[in-house]
Amino acid sequence: MKVRAYRDADWPEWLRMSVALFPDEDADEIARFMRQMSGRPDYQVFLVERQDGSIAGFVEVGSRSYADGCETSPVGYIEAWYVDPDVRRSGYGRALFEAAEEWARGQGYTEMGSDALLDNEVSHAAHKRIGYDEVGRVVQFRKIL
Repeated sequence: MKVRAYRDADWPEWLRMSVALFPDEDADEIARFMRQMSGRPDYQVFLVERQDGSIAGFVEVGSRSYADGCETSPVGYIEAWYVDPDVRRSGYGRALFEAAEEWARGQGYTEMGSDALLDNEVSHAAHKRIGYDEVGRVVQFRKIL
């Protein structure tokens, strides 16, 4: 496997995996958000390739001024993380996180934050396997005024 930075030619695969990660979201909205985020100087996308060169996953890492459980500011933050089902639990996800963490160290950050939906037990377990500690749980609310 090989982890590398995103290139413009990777757009179709990054979009495919982003839609798979967020199946309840509109694909056009996902694409708009991807374009917006990829233009930020404090943001990077890494991709992981299978042995045959096909893309098997991605991680989006950025900077946040605050992350729950972190003591420093700013911090590196995992904004999105996806690995194709056929290669899960074989080191691809860990390799992506390691690339994101290395990027964050290069930015001078000493902590990383991440999140997962409350019901995504698979992601919770994966985070714990690669050394992340759970720091809290939250149910968020909103009201249209």
